[in-house]
Amino acid sequence: MREIVHRHLGKVVAGGALAVAGTAVMIGITLPGTAGADESGGSGSGTQAAQQAGQGPDAVRPGVVEQPSAQGEKGTGRDPLTDDEIERVGKIALNRQLLNTGENVDGDRGPQRLSVDLADPATANEVDDPNAPRRAEVTFYDYKTDELVTRTVNLETGKVEQTSRQHGVQPPLSRAENAEAAELLIADPLGAGLKADYKDATGHELTSADQLLLNGAVYRATEGGRPSVLDKCGEHRCVRLFPKVKNGPWIDARWLVVDLSAGKVAKLERR
Repeated sequence: MREIVHRHLGKVVAGGALAVAGTAVMIGITLPGTAGADESGGSGSGTQAAQQAGQGPDAVRPGVVEQPSAQGEKGTGRDPLTDDEIERVGKIALNRQLLNTGENVDGDRGPQRLSVDLADPATANEVDDPNAPRRAEVTFYDYKTDELVTRTVNLETGKVEQTSRQHGVQPPLSRAENAEAAELLIADPLGAGLKADYKDATGHELTSADQLLLNGAVYRATEGGRPSVLDKCGEHRCVRLFPKVKNGPWIDARWLVVDLSAGKVAKLERR
């Protein structure tokens, strides 16, 4: 690590990776290198509270389930899913019930889609069978119930074969979730240091998550951790952000945790 410049949040990292020690009790982690940053700047900012369902002129309209697209390009056997397959199964998995009862990270209708992956063979007989059905697993996080929803779709029949819901399971965060966490942090008084560091690094005001490159890690509370406002992290979906100035340094925000389920920001107590 070549240089650490002391600033408002404690440190703005001006080169290499920064080892992070753990607490409340956090497990040691390392800030990702520049090559691992999301150079697109994430998937865009989260919807503001005034735009959530039933509020203001931009209130969300009743949800409509999109019809699955045509088969398009198809893979075979254990080939990775094609773009056409990913698009199609994503629409099949999000049925009307999920759309109308679920909630995404912005508070809009429908659960937050996290991933679409080729499913493992359903039985041992399918492992070496070149004609075994291809299936995809689509995962969502439902912020209405704080559940991970997994739906298995048969690519040949276009039918959902299995649905599971799990509490307390926290897979890696999506780009949309990292962006919403950044929006909440920027709007919160605890984000003052982040904004000051950004201005020091760029000379400009930080007003949107789109101005940052974002990586995030799921945060889980441990017994006796501090502050108590984060005790539900693990049951709730919580994130520690590692923001980076575009074409600039990482900003050390490791002591701040955003509870996406509650829409709150808290600062970890150092020990």
